[in-house]
Amino acid sequence: QLQLVESGGGLVQPGGSLRLSCTASGFKFDYFTIGWFRQAPGKEREGVSCISHTGGSTNYADSVKGRFTISRDNAKNTVYLQMNSLKPEDTAVYYCAAAVVLTTVQAMCVLGKSNYWGQGTQVTVSS
Repeated sequence: QLQLVESGGGLVQPGGSLRLSCTASGFKFDYFTIGWFRQAPGKEREGVSCISHTGGSTNYADSVKGRFTISRDNAKNTVYLQMNSLKPEDTAVYYCAAAVVLTTVQAMCVLGKSNYWGQGTQVTVSS
């Protein structure tokens, strides 16, 4: 059974850091482009960052460039999102998604093309 499980969310003060993890099972992980999306209350879902199946190509939303870093460990079937200098506007439910290998990081992050989704983890940035 295919699964994507997010972890690492929580409450953090502005300027703080969190690392999200997305662990996959039930499919050939290194055949898939993986992305992080977020959705805040009353807003549309936004592509935050995406990484190609080898890790050689990445994409970031303008709002997180220079603050967030995506990486993957195919041996552990896990993708990470290191989030630094967090701002209140980063508050959202963060979702992990997987797209078949022919999906580019741009197509996934910008157009939202994805085949599978996780359940999400809440990130709250507040003092």
